[in-house]
Amino acid sequence: MLIVAAVLGLAIGFVVGSVGGGGAILALPVLVYVLGEPVGPAASAALVVVAVAAAVGAGSLASEGHVCWRIALTFAGPAAVGAVLGTLAGSAVGGALLVLLFVPVMLVAAFATWQRSRGTTGDRSEDCPRPALAHVLLAGLAVGLLTGFFGVGGGFVIVPVLTLRFGVGFRRAAASSLVIITLTGVVALLGHLAAGSEIDWAVTMSLALPTALGAFFGTRVSERLPGAVLARAFAVVVCAVALALLVDVLALGGPPGA
Repeated sequence: MLIVAAVLGLAIGFVVGSVGGGGAILALPVLVYVLGEPVGPAASAALVVVAVAAAVGAGSLASEGHVCWRIALTFAGPAAVGAVLGTLAGSAVGGALLVLLFVPVMLVAAFATWQRSRGTTGDRSEDCPRPALAHVLLAGLAVGLLTGFFGVGGGFVIVPVLTLRFGVGFRRAAASSLVIITLTGVVALLGHLAAGSEIDWAVTMSLALPTALGAFFGTRVSERLPGAVLARAFAVVVCAVALALLVDVLALGGPPGA
């Protein structure tokens, strides 16, 4: 099973590094179904996996100058606060209903990102936009509430907001998303640990390390692809995950213990 987890970790990391999101929503099923972790501890472990992978990916892309630091750092603070509040609100709603509500959100984000990619010629030389500070703070809070409430999302919501709302080029949006995910993931993890969550570190790192390696390779490959291709790949991944979640809830009963 560890070999299977390592292969899947590489794949998850590759997705995270190349399109700026998808880690938690992909890592959680691996932790539950492949590594046999209960859902509660797996959710905490997924935060470790994602934070490590996002940090590696962010560092790689930051070295190439792709991160919009002003937006990323301004966005991350209220997003972390919103995630905590959203988590509290989401705990009052059944898990299956949350997924059913979130699937259309993902599909809309995927469609909008695909549509915008048609006008993307490349974003290697694009400067980072400078939206109003209040707009970034409000967007961060809203995205945090959304991702905290549904328990999934992360980059799947952050990237479309950065590209569609603030006009950030896709490559820069993916890089900035990884910075945001790293910071908010650490805050969320500290919250889980403070609440008494126990993590099996041996199991967690068996997935986190290959995921981090995959994230590094994902960023290297993304450097060689046009922004439009990356945006469309993002849209396809989001649609695939949305449909997988839908099938899991409607046909398979959702993750064990949910």
